[in-house]
Amino acid sequence: MSAENKPLYVVIMEGLKEKISSGEYSPDQQLPTEVELAEQSGVSRITSKRALIELEREGLIYRIRGSGSYVKKQEGFPAEGPGPAAGLVNSNRIISMILPYMATSEVDSIKGASDYLDSKGYYLSIHDSNWSKDKEKDLLLRVPKNGPSGIILYPISTISNVDLIHAIHWNDYPIVTIDQYFDSLPITSVVSDNFEGGYMTANKLVELGHERIAFVSSISIEFRSSVRDRYQGYCKALKDHKIPIDPTIVLTDFYRDVKPANAKDFYRAMIAQLIQAGVTAIQTEHDHLAVDLLKNALEMGLRVPEQLSIVGFDDHMIARHVEVPLTTISQNYNEIGRMAAELIVRQIERTDTAHHHVKVPVGWVERDSTAAPSDILSIQGQIG
Repeated sequence: MSAENKPLYVVIMEGLKEKISSGEYSPDQQLPTEVELAEQSGVSRITSKRALIELEREGLIYRIRGSGSYVKKQEGFPAEGPGPAAGLVNSNRIISMILPYMATSEVDSIKGASDYLDSKGYYLSIHDSNWSKDKEKDLLLRVPKNGPSGIILYPISTISNVDLIHAIHWNDYPIVTIDQYFDSLPITSVVSDNFEGGYMTANKLVELGHERIAFVSSISIEFRSSVRDRYQGYCKALKDHKIPIDPTIVLTDFYRDVKPANAKDFYRAMIAQLIQAGVTAIQTEHDHLAVDLLKNALEMGLRVPEQLSIVGFDDHMIARHVEVPLTTISQNYNEIGRMAAELIVRQIERTDTAHHHVKVPVGWVERDSTAAPSDILSIQGQIG
């Protein structure tokens, strides 16, 4: 972010716009390359590329594959000679990616998609719904009308804006979802193998000797297909080991109840409740929740992992830099982005109109937050 709290790509865009409007860059004049802009502004190439893509989307520049970006002649500009003409990139060579937020994992997905689209002569436009159902709806309504060829959608949930996504699909507008899929619609999706990740976690914990394994998710099971599949994997692993699923140690849908002012008390009460129920390991929805529980467990005097094992999901950077490095499940975000880009190009070019549900393999990342369980009675007495 800039000093004025503007995203860096916006700062670059505004600087280029000013130079175009002032005549410093004239129609058909070549702009600095992505690499040059990145070096001049001290940003990543992804950031400079996004600035150019957004300028192109606004109709201020055009891009020629293998040549560069050029100022587009606007109405009222005098002719400046023929300029570059062959192979101009227009809006039907743009794919829009709609994300709920921007973090390291999302940047990896963007890179995977962008690298593939570059190789096919397409460009990627990035949009952030900021976890807002209304903003996601606005983007889903607006993007198809503005000319891009298709949408790669990371939905905020699989129960929001389903009616609109139905309409997009039945209107034959190319769309691929990532991270989640819709059971009710034959829309192509690219997701991590969340079922396998949930199964792998519970199975590894059972192999360590845990039988009382809690499943904790801040959102409800039905809210996202990713969490639902992780839970189903958890249940299948316990069943395969002939361990009954105890719904009293499955805690979900509490995100509305946790505020900065009460988070510590909330998580400590949750941990105490689970310990009193005989829990020796917690399988969580994602790394951030796992880290919150881990930190509070340590502050309560519990030894992690000797007295309580905790496992996350995602292999976020935070998992490596917490007091007790977190065991977790890794996702291949780059491959998810690359595969989604490949599949949407196939749709656009009509080389493959079939419905695909692609599951990208996940991996077990063992660190220091898991071990065989200790004497649960002594832990219960300590908490009590």
